[in-house]
Amino acid sequence: MKRRALITRGAGLAGGVALTGCLSRLGFETQSAWRDPPLVQDRPDAVYYPAIVEGMGMYGTTKAGDVGFALMHSFPHRFWNLTGTNKTKVVVRSSDSLHLMASVWDVETKTILPLDISVEISNTDGQVTSTNLWPMISPNMGFHYGDNVGLPGEGQYDITLRVGPLQTNRTEPLEGRFTEAQSATMSFTFDTSETYNLEYRRLGEKAGTRGTVDLMEMQMMPEPLAPRKDNLPGRLIGDGSSGDATFFVTVVEKGTRFGEDDRPYMIVSPRTPYNRVVLPRMALSATVERGQKTVFQGPLRASLDPEISCYYGTSIPGIESGDSVTITVQTPPQLARHDGYETAFLDMAPIEFTV
Repeated sequence: MKRRALITRGAGLAGGVALTGCLSRLGFETQSAWRDPPLVQDRPDAVYYPAIVEGMGMYGTTKAGDVGFALMHSFPHRFWNLTGTNKTKVVVRSSDSLHLMASVWDVETKTILPLDISVEISNTDGQVTSTNLWPMISPNMGFHYGDNVGLPGEGQYDITLRVGPLQTNRTEPLEGRFTEAQSATMSFTFDTSETYNLEYRRLGEKAGTRGTVDLMEMQMMPEPLAPRKDNLPGRLIGDGSSGDATFFVTVVEKGTRFGEDDRPYMIVSPRTPYNRVVLPRMALSATVERGQKTVFQGPLRASLDPEISCYYGTSIPGIESGDSVTITVQTPPQLARHDGYETAFLDMAPIEFTV
């Protein structure tokens, strides 16, 4: 694959070697780096190595009831929002102080929860700002929530994180839980010498090639990963790729925790290539044909399970050898994307296979 051109700013990013370190050591001013960071040109319609990878700092964790919360920070950076299939770039504003990130999970099973998160930030003068964090995905953090936030200056702040009831279908032991809103308050100190000295790493010749960096080690919170293919429950009946996302399809026989009736249950587990990050907020449907007859056609329900994390499923009459299965993506993952993911998971063709 040919080496791709980079849009760069500052002498510290010239050349082809990988550099790490704080922004000032890379040879250019902090604000310039935020507003005009390097971006790969001629990007593939797939997951790719971005030109740069930003570091992350941890403010801390807390919990409210059965919900665990983690609060992270980095310097402000661009991302792309997705509405349907329409993508909009969010640029860094001069008022942005940091990129604030959060994750939530079930403290009992360590299952990542796809709950919307809103935050309110205050200091001794009162409320400073409030916002709804975007569900998003990045190469080094995977699925999380975040947004660029403006603060009046350095110092200590109190932040209240709120989540609503879980709308997703779930299996035991998650079933019947997370039916009420929860909130947790914690304090953090915004220190520019801490946030602006986080790692800022250029990937050199890898930038623009298909692939991704390793996920950060997150010892204080669960990783947002789908299970490996061999660890999925049920019998694997097919797999495929669409929009560079990987899909595995299994069928679990009747009499298990899956499904609401005494029928087999189809599980569709999509994930990112390379590192198995879950892809929630999709709309999927399935069709099963046997010869000239359609034996099932219908939506797949967004669901949550401690062993599978986020998946999509439905009860079916049954599946036989020779059946033709089509998985159709009605709506791609409604996730904001950082560099490296903004060109993937958009144009998603149906996945077809024969059992």
